[in-house]
Amino acid sequence: MSDRTPAIASRLPQVGTTIFTVMSALAQECGAVNLGQGFPDFNCDPALVDHVTDAMREGLNQYPPMTGVPVLRERVAEKIAALYGRRYDAASEITITAGATQAILTTVLCCVHPGDEVIVLEPCYDSYGPSIALAGGRIVRVPLTPGRFRPDFERIAAALTPRTRLMIINSPHNPSATVWTAAEMQRLAELLAPTEVLLLSDEVYEHMVFDGQPHVSASSIPALAARCFVVSSFGKTYHVTGWKVGTVAAPAALTAEFRKVHQFNVFTVNTPVQHALARYLASPAPYRELAAFYQRKRDLFRAGLAGTRLRALPSEGSYFQLVDYSAVSSLPEAEFCQWLTREIGVAAIPLSVFYEGGFEQGLARLCFAKRDETLQAALQRLARL
Repeated sequence: MSDRTPAIASRLPQVGTTIFTVMSALAQECGAVNLGQGFPDFNCDPALVDHVTDAMREGLNQYPPMTGVPVLRERVAEKIAALYGRRYDAASEITITAGATQAILTTVLCCVHPGDEVIVLEPCYDSYGPSIALAGGRIVRVPLTPGRFRPDFERIAAALTPRTRLMIINSPHNPSATVWTAAEMQRLAELLAPTEVLLLSDEVYEHMVFDGQPHVSASSIPALAARCFVVSSFGKTYHVTGWKVGTVAAPAALTAEFRKVHQFNVFTVNTPVQHALARYLASPAPYRELAAFYQRKRDLFRAGLAGTRLRALPSEGSYFQLVDYSAVSSLPEAEFCQWLTREIGVAAIPLSVFYEGGFEQGLARLCFAKRDETLQAALQRLARL
């Protein structure tokens, strides 16, 4: 008899510990201000917590429908109709998910078959590649324009082949904080119109768009909405990232396939939290006020950065800020971020990790979804650069 553990052939042999885990651990070890990982360090509205408590006490603690609590799906459909002009059927076209990452994985698994190609625009959120790999798909990486991070439609067009099954876009964009314009979304619609390519539009930062610029949802453009899974996140919108609740809106035929996978990889989502979100979503004020809330933090942070040797790139949306550190150091991005954490006491994320194989531009990503005192503490340290 042997107690040997059998070997396992990894489904994701290239995946190790994420940079976010590494940098957060380093920040804690060094007592650094953590502007690396993208989550708030402040609490949500107490009324939202009260709604969860109320739902629990009312006995709403058993399995909800696989597709999500009906009243929450209806509220989501109403919000999308009010903001973007498309009315999704709550019963057949809205699904509640265990966060946006599960929504992305489930979307990929439901429509990508082994050998299918998926176009991803780099730099990109780190779950896209592994999701495609798990489905047996082939990742086709198309870079956004360096420095400006706009879609390069000539390169996108060149990447489209008969094997292309899905394209993933993200606006407002993590990590670059750029926002797609209406003209760019319309150009994408024209490019995809003669194809059978499906679209996944990652819109988790939809309510964080600044300077009066609108968020142009894929759901607002009929030619895109007809082929699109639109992903959003209550965690980002309501400062409750640990609740892990998201949504997917898609035409009924696409939703039917999505739900076939959803029911077997998560089945359903926390019942009292869904009821709480439905009650909170009855008022549009919290999400309508979010852009102003984060724009004030962005402006405070950018004003402080102006007193450092870091050069802030435009931040049009999300709660991220890219900085060019070329006036400070010639170190590669990962080394610079480790040095910044150890020596200056501020943790950041190297932009290069959002590219396959890395791509050095002398840029780092900072998160300003923090209390004002956290941002001020970070800025005081960055002023020593």
